Amino acid sequence: MDFPAFDGPFLALVATVVVAGVARGMSGFGSGMIIAPVAAAIYGPQVAVPMVAILETFPTIPITIPALPLARWREVLPVTVGMAVFLPAGAYVLSQSDADLLRWIICIAILACAAVLWTGWRYRGPRGLPISFGVGGVAGLLSGIASIPGPPAILYWMASNLSTTVIRANLLSLFLLGDFLAIVTFWAAGLLKPDVVGVGIATIPFFFGALLVGARLHGLASEQTYRRVTFALIVLSALLALPVL
Repeated sequence: MDFPAFDGPFLALVATVVVAGVARGMSGFGSGMIIAPVAAAIYGPQVAVPMVAILETFPTIPITIPALPLARWREVLPVTVGMAVFLPAGAYVLSQSDADLLRWIICIAILACAAVLWTGWRYRGPRGLPISFGVGGVAGLLSGIASIPGPPAILYWMASNLSTTVIRANLLSLFLLGDFLAIVTFWAAGLLKPDVVGVGIATIPFFFGALLVGARLHGLASEQTYRRVTFALIVLSALLALPVL
């Protein structure tokens, strides 16, 4: 693997990773939506998206393992299957598309997802295997193209009758499985090149440390405050990373 030089671009990525890690530790979501557009602007989407999958996988294992027995697997597995089926399509778009076009897609998709999550809208239609599979399919496409599988599952499960403990466990389990699926898919698509792996591994210690700091800060303010700060960081990151800027 090729580790990056500690130059200006890498330090800018590290700063973004630290901010995203603290936000994730405080609010429980949003790190990928903060990191992906900035990393795409610095290194290009074909490096940034698989790098985020590497970065977010290993530091989250310790907090996910205790949640696995609490997950409702009959809810998680159909979504995971849908994700696995459609992830390759997203990875194909990532590998074949123009870099500037991909940056536009990533930034617009993140802004759209943030806007929907901000409004508090939740899916309240029918539930069952076909819908769960479809939610996973959308998550897989977004994961392959932009490394942001979270919004569809969040919108789907937050409106369910499941307890908050089970919803959290479902999301953690899905994201961990999705990250491993993404890594395998990106490897099969030839996107896990030595420089991508090097950047991902080099940023893991900063992300993990920031997660711990964010977790320690959790509880010092209201949940609504954490969510507002995280949404503001997501929007700012996507706007600053727009190709026009």
